[in-house]
Amino acid sequence: MVKKVSVIVPVYNEEKTILAVLGKVKEQNVRGIDFEIIVVDDGSTDRTAKLLEANPGLYTRLIRQQRNGGKGAAVKAGLSAATGDYILFQDADLEYNPADYVKILRPVIEFDADLVLGSRFVAPEYTRVFYFWNKVGNHFITLLFNILNNTTFTDIYSCYLLYRRDLLDSSELATTGWEQHAEILSKVARRAARLYEVPINYFGRTYAEGKKIRARHVLTVIWAIVRFRLLR
Repeated sequence: MVKKVSVIVPVYNEEKTILAVLGKVKEQNVRGIDFEIIVVDDGSTDRTAKLLEANPGLYTRLIRQQRNGGKGAAVKAGLSAATGDYILFQDADLEYNPADYVKILRPVIEFDADLVLGSRFVAPEYTRVFYFWNKVGNHFITLLFNILNNTTFTDIYSCYLLYRRDLLDSSELATTGWEQHAEILSKVARRAARLYEVPINYFGRTYAEGKKIRARHVLTVIWAIVRFRLLR
């Protein structure tokens, strides 16, 4: 039976990469999987919106936010429009390669997985060397998440999170910032019966190239991990 996967692509001012990313997503052909590509333009002020409107063949649906509300707001808009059996997130830059979809979907096809998380630290073919303190922060929040949720993930803040759509309704989400990923993972992991992790490749951007996450975001992520596990 064919499974439908809704790929949510939040985008803000990514005119240099958006067409290349969507082109790679469009190329993916996984047996037994039908992709629905939902792009959410979060009030871009560069040429991103014009490029998207000029290339409708690269996506299933385009949602235009009237003003920039942050990645979390774009994610909620995409989730509200999704109709797939599964949700998969894709960043609009080139840090993550859609060619890894086949690896992410293997646990779904073979083991009927409820949740699959891509890891940049479990034997990838390659990973671009990136910032030391970013990695330290990632390891810390991953350890905290594992302790509180009795899991064994190695990279909880990987972009590639796939889960069964019926495990979480978008109306449940209380956050719209960088911490939203922690909220989603916390709620879905608690409800999922079959959780998997797979290796993915990573080509991280520098701050000069447009990397957006900063050290200050770690504090909100830590609070979200604690809040949505202990305080529900």
